[in-house]
Amino acid sequence: MKSILIIDDEINICTLLSKFLSKHGFKTDSTMTGAQALKMMKEEAYDLVLCDYRLKDTDGAQLLNDIRALRPQTVVIIITGYSDVRIAVEMVKNGAYDYISKPLYPDEILGLVNKALSQPAPSAQGPAVAPHAHEERPQPGEPGKNGGGKYVYGESEPSKALFRELTLVAPTDYSVILFGETGTGKESVAHLIHDHSSRSNQPFIAIDCGSLSKELAASELFGHEKGAFTGAIGTKIGAFEQAHGGTIFLDEIANLSYDIQVALLRVIQEKQIRRVGSMKEIAVDVRLIVASNENLFEAVQKGKFREDLFHRFNEFTIHIPPLRVRNEDLPLFVDSFLSQVSKELNKPEPVMTEEVWDCFRQYDWPGNIRELKNVIRRASLLTPSGKEITMAALPLEMKAGGFSRLSSAAAAAPSSTMEDSDEMPDLPMLDENDLKSVALKAEYNKIINVLKAVKYNKTKAAQLLNIDRKTLYNKLRLLNINY
Repeated sequence: MKSILIIDDEINICTLLSKFLSKHGFKTDSTMTGAQALKMMKEEAYDLVLCDYRLKDTDGAQLLNDIRALRPQTVVIIITGYSDVRIAVEMVKNGAYDYISKPLYPDEILGLVNKALSQPAPSAQGPAVAPHAHEERPQPGEPGKNGGGKYVYGESEPSKALFRELTLVAPTDYSVILFGETGTGKESVAHLIHDHSSRSNQPFIAIDCGSLSKELAASELFGHEKGAFTGAIGTKIGAFEQAHGGTIFLDEIANLSYDIQVALLRVIQEKQIRRVGSMKEIAVDVRLIVASNENLFEAVQKGKFREDLFHRFNEFTIHIPPLRVRNEDLPLFVDSFLSQVSKELNKPEPVMTEEVWDCFRQYDWPGNIRELKNVIRRASLLTPSGKEITMAALPLEMKAGGFSRLSSAAAAAPSSTMEDSDEMPDLPMLDENDLKSVALKAEYNKIINVLKAVKYNKTKAAQLLNIDRKTLYNKLRLLNINY
């Protein structure tokens, strides 16, 4: 039977905790002073100590040091009030297993006690490691690595300049804004920053803010309690709690609603989150990396993004160059993706004809690296084993010969103007006398024009087309549009 010592200067808390934990199979003792607690610990080796931070004769920090010196194998959990949360976090760094804040919830206490006692005993050589360092967190998304497990760094001058900036800011704890067109690899750069930082062994959590509805954003970011709203059938841990100790990456940050921007500003300032439906504050230690394919400063000027939140993020900004200005890197990316896709498909790595290479070099890649990878995946799938990738395996927009090129003037024009000025491309695979083919060509042309008008921001494109993002993605797949 595991033994627990409860130290609190409120007799009611000692009594309630003793009765509750005894019912769940623990042997419990309690005391109201630190001096008496140390005396009891000299006589008996307790498995775990629940210790209030504020005691009449000492404080939790001093008592923690005394306990660590006396019984280094004993697990210590700190009980703290709201005003002492930051101190409790420091105590966790100095050897406490974790902390729990008032008001106390029985299920939470029992869960934490069971979890603490299931861990290996703390080492006598130094402070215990906070549990967050051991927890396995979900790792959403691919980290942007090639088939060999390494990043494709690039040899062009824009790529070298990007890496220089990245290696400068990565070891710091600065918040970073990543600005670049869609598909330029912003999440991969965020992973690189995390991997080159002191937080590299901690979680990396990526959130696509563009896919979050106003109603669900708070729950996804900060979590919720059971019964907080209709459909909340259980407690949910939000992204900030999942990323504790590590890095959180917020993609398409400009799409967050004003209310969530306000809540996010408070979290950054206070370093605490509050789950939806809860009054309890939870301390979080995360590094923020945010990304946008539109200029956040311009969004501030237009009143779409909070200026104070922008300045909180803007400790360091990295501009990620588009693929069209990194032609020297194209062979590196192609070789990497061909190798990766051959492993995915379990077939020999194909080679490309010179005609395909010429097409790749001349194409301006509006969807950037993501489009390149999708094109190679499609072409590799369509090409039989042992055969070369030919023009027949490329998508229609590439074979249309410059259809994806867009002048800066046209990019700024409204979609209606673009639709009038851009001639519908010749799509040879469709029968011009077939009504369905005509409709598909018109839909294809409209989607391309709108994507151009909004600089390939799919969230904005869906809004302009009056469809949701899921429908737009389905149409992109149906029409083989790789943006």
